[in-house]
Amino acid sequence: MSSQEHTRKEPSFYEVKKHKGIFAWILSTDHKRIGLMYLYLIMTFFLIGAVLGLLMKLELIAPGKTIMEAQTYNGFFTLHGIIMIFLIVIPGLPAVFGNFFLPIMIGAKDVAFPRLNLLSWYIYLLGAIIAITSQFSGGGPPDTGWTFYAPYSFKTSTNMLPAVLGAFTLGFSSILTGLNFIVTIHRMRSPGMTWMKMPLFPWALYGTAWIQLLATPVVGITLLMTVGERLFHIGFFDPALGGDPILYQHLFWIYSHPAVYIMILPAMGVISEILPTFAQKTIYGYKAIVISTIAIAFVGYFVWGHHMFTSGMSGTALYVFSILTFLVAIPSGVKVFNWISTIYKGSIDLRTPFYWAVSFIFVFMIGGLTGLVLGSLATNVHVHDTHFVVAHFHFIVFGGVGFAFFAAIHYWFPKIYGRMYDETWANMGWLIFFIGFLTLYLPMFYLGIAGMPRRYFDYLPEFHGGNIISSLGAIVMISGLVIILFNLFRSARIGPPAEKDPWKGRTLEWTVDSPPSLENFKEEPEITKGPYEYQ
Repeated sequence: MSSQEHTRKEPSFYEVKKHKGIFAWILSTDHKRIGLMYLYLIMTFFLIGAVLGLLMKLELIAPGKTIMEAQTYNGFFTLHGIIMIFLIVIPGLPAVFGNFFLPIMIGAKDVAFPRLNLLSWYIYLLGAIIAITSQFSGGGPPDTGWTFYAPYSFKTSTNMLPAVLGAFTLGFSSILTGLNFIVTIHRMRSPGMTWMKMPLFPWALYGTAWIQLLATPVVGITLLMTVGERLFHIGFFDPALGGDPILYQHLFWIYSHPAVYIMILPAMGVISEILPTFAQKTIYGYKAIVISTIAIAFVGYFVWGHHMFTSGMSGTALYVFSILTFLVAIPSGVKVFNWISTIYKGSIDLRTPFYWAVSFIFVFMIGGLTGLVLGSLATNVHVHDTHFVVAHFHFIVFGGVGFAFFAAIHYWFPKIYGRMYDETWANMGWLIFFIGFLTLYLPMFYLGIAGMPRRYFDYLPEFHGGNIISSLGAIVMISGLVIILFNLFRSARIGPPAEKDPWKGRTLEWTVDSPPSLENFKEEPEITKGPYEYQ
């Protein structure tokens, strides 16, 4: 190869012309384009879900009917949950940033099964269409909530089938993505990248992928059983036919609690990438973080019963599930300790991704500590099915995954688009979003302890003050979100060109072009030292 050929810049994945127009995207098997297609779909659905959430909070700003009827509220509530959980939180970080950066971070040219990767995107799109059409056909919007609890899910006259089948279809996309990532990590790491030299985001994706592969089929079977119950009256969950509605709860939470770790493990991986970069230090306790990642993935399979403490389980089951719930907090605490130790005495560069990362730690600790309240038998009985649970859930799922998602997009934005965003506007958006988030969800802890039930269209006058504050917080948070998204959208088109490594990162993605070339690397990288090693 001549020196001229060797130094020629490889085309970025945006410049390849195998197909033209939209077909260059929807027929592409390039992992980066697939990651971006997931990003654009997920952000679209996120805006829809956020608007539904805002409308629900406006309804709850005062007792009695405010802007919608009770049945409309139930429909919005269900669609908000389906969109946020099945379309955004579960696939979000793995599908977007896992697809885009996993191969680059382990030194591979692509994922192991590129066509399967594209198929998983199409299945995701199909599942989303089926789930959302449930709102506009049949007997009206489904009104069971995103958990589809029996017996209401097969007794209601609303349009439940498309919603359940949509969630079932989305599960296949999750399984295929998990399978692809497992094989990619096992078989396609570059020479010299042993398991203990792999960055922590791929490690988090690896733990997540096993949960996706092993736990998702359980909820798929459960949803099919619900369809069978509704169409054919088989008697799985219907007490009138000899079924047990509590069986549905067991099967649903056997998947849905590991699903919490599908959500949070990639978020933890993102934070483990950002903090050493902006502290300019090697990550503290690399092996401890790796072990805690696998421990969370493993123990997460055994704690589902804490969702069901009031359902009538035996005393022995109650004690066991409570103890396991406390045990799963230990590896999470290890991570928080290591993150704070990484920041300690670091040469901290206060940039936008760092703000998102440290605010993630703050909201995650609130979510985790309030989770111990729910894991304790006595306090769980008091706050079960109240707004306390709503607040805890959103601090973990939205505060955890949402903050990590925005941390990731601000961290890797220069690499994805080759442009920088306006950091003044980005920081302003973060601050307004953060204040709005706390104002929205912190009052819900008080409301729950005071006894306000969750999922209710109306409430007693004594809960009015907390709901006013919470609803105003929703308006503030959405204002911050608008600033964030406008700044990113504008910067992707006209932002100043970015350097190859604007943050002084130490992992492989910062050694390739911005945006990356079609096959990522001109030459296969060879790893000689561990990740995050600083001079």
